[in-house]
Amino acid sequence: MAQQPQRGGGDRNRRDRNAPAAAEAPESDIIEKLVHINRVAATVKGGRRFSFAALMVVGDGKGRVGFGHGKAREVPEAIRKATEEAKKTMIHVPLRENRTLHHDGNGRWGAGKIMMRAAPPGTGVIAGGPMRAVLETLGVQDVVGKSTGSSNPYNMIRATFEALKVQSSPRQVASKRGKKVADLMGRRNDGASAPEAVES
Repeated sequence: MAQQPQRGGGDRNRRDRNAPAAAEAPESDIIEKLVHINRVAATVKGGRRFSFAALMVVGDGKGRVGFGHGKAREVPEAIRKATEEAKKTMIHVPLRENRTLHHDGNGRWGAGKIMMRAAPPGTGVIAGGPMRAVLETLGVQDVVGKSTGSSNPYNMIRATFEALKVQSSPRQVASKRGKKVADLMGRRNDGASAPEAVES
């Protein structure tokens, strides 16, 4: 009787070890942040049944970020579900000099409205709440953000992602317009150079 649980535990450990093996390299440096957790009560015949909803943000600190929502009877399970969903929905955002955004952006989702502005070196992440969690896991080091709408974390997260999805690098714009990156960067008045844009 004592050997059966040990064999089952060994199988579980082997399965968990083999499952993420293919994706272990890119996910080894994933940053996870718990943004919000909410207790939900459902009234049933016997009384009230509680469950928990978790909102997670994950990123690699190098331009990829995602968010997910999970719901379960226990907090750890809700966090696990939210983390798995966030890893599946990660998006890539081009960063300028690997520290800030290429240009300003606005995002809106429902009543949530946010704005983000690129900032010079040394500014830091000037943003609060869910927006700060997204920018930190994304790998942004200098940015100014402001929320002017709803403070609902779900709306703020989605509004932030709407603003990040429209970010484009000079290389992407140049390819769409059929021009060279140097032609576009020549009109920039903030001191950035073409090689920096190409690297980003």
